[in-house]
Amino acid sequence: MSDLLLSLALASGARQAARLRAIRAFTEQLSAPLSAEDQTIQSMPDASPTKWHLAHTSWFFETFILRPYVAGYRVFNPTYEYLFNSYYEAVGPRHPRPQRGLLSRPGVEEIMNYRWHVTSAMMTLLDGRNGNAPWDDLVELGLHHEQQHQELLLMDIKHALSMNPTGPAYLPSIAERPSTVLPMEWMGFDGGLVGVGHAADGFAFDNEGPRHRVWLEPFAMASRLVTSGEYLAFIEDGGYRRPELWLSAGWERVNALDWQAPLYWQKSSDGWQLFTLFGNRALRSAEPVCHVSFYEAAAFAKWAGKRLPREAEWELAAASAPDRGNTVETGLLHPVAASQSGLTQMIGDVWEWTASPYVAYPGYSEPAGAIGEYNGKFMANQMVLRGG
Repeated sequence: MSDLLLSLALASGARQAARLRAIRAFTEQLSAPLSAEDQTIQSMPDASPTKWHLAHTSWFFETFILRPYVAGYRVFNPTYEYLFNSYYEAVGPRHPRPQRGLLSRPGVEEIMNYRWHVTSAMMTLLDGRNGNAPWDDLVELGLHHEQQHQELLLMDIKHALSMNPTGPAYLPSIAERPSTVLPMEWMGFDGGLVGVGHAADGFAFDNEGPRHRVWLEPFAMASRLVTSGEYLAFIEDGGYRRPELWLSAGWERVNALDWQAPLYWQKSSDGWQLFTLFGNRALRSAEPVCHVSFYEAAAFAKWAGKRLPREAEWELAAASAPDRGNTVETGLLHPVAASQSGLTQMIGDVWEWTASPYVAYPGYSEPAGAIGEYNGKFMANQMVLRGG
């Protein structure tokens, strides 16, 4: 390897090491406001305790990088292969997901020691890199995987805290800027034969490609997200009592679970309240509605005389939108009202439902080995969300 290529590889390794250190530290920063008791509970089968997220993201690096590629690596605790495997059948058996909240041990302190053990080994590996390595792509996947779990950590602790009748806050409330509702505009697109899927350099999840062509008829996309006030009008117009608005499976869910409003909405003598990561507060009509299911989103769209966008339509529209939004860096940890006209809420604030089923793109093939289970095995009975 030439001196130039060697220096580029070393620089790339240093950048990856710095990103790993920062991402791992941010996960721990997110868990810091929580007590050991907070971090242990599991409020529903689809959620996981905070400490499980802290352990599983470490398990990922240990299982797919450190154990296969580092000679003499010392596994922190052999039982963790069973306790913190999420769904990788090729790795081996795993602890049942609905029972993660029953794991009082290992405790938070031991799991933090596990994180230190794995992070230290990863830093040694990356700092010692002297060229392109066979684990480069796995490290990149592991970093994005941990960032996914940062979002899951906040989502899951929000649900857990909401189960407490005292409505405890994850963080103290912060001042938010006053907001007004901008007019809903409709941004037109000509459609035609368009390219869909990842095509640029850099990281992409395997299910984001390959790039392929899709024919789209002309369509229009709403300039901003649906607000809580607009959704409240749907509720007050009997939206949850009108079967003609709902898909059949959605109407069954409405009746089986007695849905009357989105998750975290509560009606009181003072009006509608909303549970957030900052605790309970009054519903703000200008902010985007969130925590609605696909069925609720589809019913609202039908009530409004519109429809949900197809995935390819959403992607074409997003390609013309600014690459910025209300993400975790703002510290708001909640959707905020649009402050500018145009497609300014395609990134950040909320995930956005589409009308497209989650299936493989034409030409898609799963990666070999257990990593192939990351996405491909879930391509059934789900709808596509974009944005976020």
